[in-house]
Amino acid sequence: MEKNSINRTIKIYGKTIDTNTRCVHYHSTQDIIAIKFKCCNKYYPCYSCHQESERHEATPWPKEDFSKPAIYCGACKNELTIACYLNNTYHCPVCRAKFNPNCELHHDLYFKKGK
Repeated sequence: MEKNSINRTIKIYGKTIDTNTRCVHYHSTQDIIAIKFKCCNKYYPCYSCHQESERHEATPWPKEDFSKPAIYCGACKNELTIACYLNNTYHCPVCRAKFNPNCELHHDLYFKKGK
């Protein structure tokens, strides 16, 4: 299991509506992750929050960086590597909280699958 060794609170940017990283755009019970954007090194709940807050285009994470922690579970407050997040079946490997499976529809906005 690839996660940080210290459970800690990380600043989440954007239009959050609770402490579990839900935002005004995505706020179902399973919308509990935030993604660190490579371009600005800031955690946002979603692409729309990033677009509304930053003055630059989002940069998807390249495959060679998938071993870096860039996913934050709003339930247990642990960071996960991108690979860990992508390889788990819509749940946190630390606390088992369910993640929204529809997030996969937007993976291309956050992660590059090829080289």
